[in-house]
Amino acid sequence: MKQPSIYIITNNKNTTLYIGVSSDLKARIYQHKNKLIEGFSATYHLHKLVYFEALDDMESAIIREKRLKKWNRAWKNRLISELNPSWRDLYGDLF
Repeated sequence: MKQPSIYIITNNKNTTLYIGVSSDLKARIYQHKNKLIEGFSATYHLHKLVYFEALDDMESAIIREKRLKKWNRAWKNRLISELNPSWRDLYGDLF
């Protein structure tokens, strides 16, 4: 079942963040993990899912994504750490 979601991925050292939106989070993260998407995430080896939120509709997801992208790094770190203190890869939780 497809569900509009926003997500944050990072690299193994948690030094770079990428915020994205998808209607099929499992498939999208699989694409990131396997570098099937050219661009920022592939260049910086961003494949570890550290945060995600399911939203009611794609419009809400896009609005949330745009807001999060404007946050400073400290706010993003705090958001991730509140729900995922060890910054573990949440990809396995999607199954």
